[in-house]
Amino acid sequence: MPDYYSEPFLTLAGLTHKSALISWGAFYFRVKDSGKEFKLVDDDDLKHVHPPREDSIGARSKPYGDARVEVFDLAGNVVATALTSQTNHCWVSGLAPDTEYTYRVTVNNEEWARGPRRNWEKVDGKMGLGPKNKSYQNRFRTYPDPTKPAPGPFTFAVIGDFGVGIKKDKDDRRQLQIAEALEKAVEEHNVRLLLTTGDNIYRSGGFLNSGGDTGDEDDDWYFTYYQPYRYVINRVPAYPTIGNHDADETEEKDDRTQLVDNFYINERIAGEEAAGRVSIDPGLFYRFRFSSDVEFICIDTSKEPAVFDKKKRLYEHPKHQEFLKTALPETNGGGSPSWLIPYCHHPPFSAGPDHHNTPGMENLIKQFEKAGVRVVLSGHQHHFQHSNSNGVDYFVSGAAGKVSDKPPNKFAEAHTVSWAAEYHFLLITVDGKQMTIRPIGELSGGQLSDVRRRAPGGSAVNDPIIINLA
Repeated sequence: MPDYYSEPFLTLAGLTHKSALISWGAFYFRVKDSGKEFKLVDDDDLKHVHPPREDSIGARSKPYGDARVEVFDLAGNVVATALTSQTNHCWVSGLAPDTEYTYRVTVNNEEWARGPRRNWEKVDGKMGLGPKNKSYQNRFRTYPDPTKPAPGPFTFAVIGDFGVGIKKDKDDRRQLQIAEALEKAVEEHNVRLLLTTGDNIYRSGGFLNSGGDTGDEDDDWYFTYYQPYRYVINRVPAYPTIGNHDADETEEKDDRTQLVDNFYINERIAGEEAAGRVSIDPGLFYRFRFSSDVEFICIDTSKEPAVFDKKKRLYEHPKHQEFLKTALPETNGGGSPSWLIPYCHHPPFSAGPDHHNTPGMENLIKQFEKAGVRVVLSGHQHHFQHSNSNGVDYFVSGAAGKVSDKPPNKFAEAHTVSWAAEYHFLLITVDGKQMTIRPIGELSGGQLSDVRRRAPGGSAVNDPIIINLA
């Protein structure tokens, strides 16, 4: 009978100013060659592990046992506790706004993921499950009160088109290296949340009929999400948007159901649709605040031919148009946040070379302008690009896993200010009426490194991007 090894994971799946959604799960490996080699177990083969399972992680996963989640203040006092035997996640409430805490999960009287963990890394010159050498730091900081101004500057990060996986270390796939830089940024810059600009997971080879995993099972997400960002997503919540590789626009299968499960979307937005802050099925549209100053708006720009007009994108659906009218009011006043920050996958403006300005976005662009939006975030093109049109700054950040090394070819049409064909993520700080945006590349000498950008004419543009509200 083969031996199996279980590696436990923890996730800060959701966060508000007074509560935290904490989740746990595991991935299973078949042990081969007397413990020298480990092979990830496919979901279909989980029936062979002990005790047998059907799934391993995510909101729908079968419970591992009686669980207790404890949250501690920095003095080590228990300030909140939650119990569950029905799920592998639970909300812990009664927390104070903008306050730092630590947490612990205990399942069947054993601390979950205690001590050094095994990670997928280079072992004897090739990628594999390494020795136990790194432990979780389970801490987080609650959001500020959403009815009050932020007490100071705050920083968030943006990754896009990242889900290529780290099973093998390839020169044309740098997800692991960007993930390492992101982890360092979280530690050094007090990153409070993570946005994704879509294509959270690709099937192997990336495109339709290419074969391999698609993203509709738990095991597909180990190399693409849970392991690369392991020591980030246990500390800051991630907010996804849907890309063409997450939907069935480009692939044979729609990964949307699995994405909703692994990002705990339903658990986070329960009851919010009635309040006009969420619009789902078809599509994924939601908004959330960080203090009274900033509101993030997730816009689903994917196509779903099976449920909506095959020539249109989901933001054109009448149901979602109502959501957008509320989220993007024509006059940004009467209690609206100073910063309205839409984020989506398909870019309103892109100079290419693989993807250009997305057709059919004209009305959405007008809504941005009328609502006083200053910054829009997107992905799709595997570059960094910055455009400015009618007072709105548009950023493409689609190179957290792979990059297009060809130069853009339609600068004028995209109103391009600067660009870079470099692997990166965005590090963004909001300080009152000023926003600072830095595209960060791979670590250089163990330190964070700003991406070298170019203007359309070829000159270097390397200073951080500063945007000021009027």
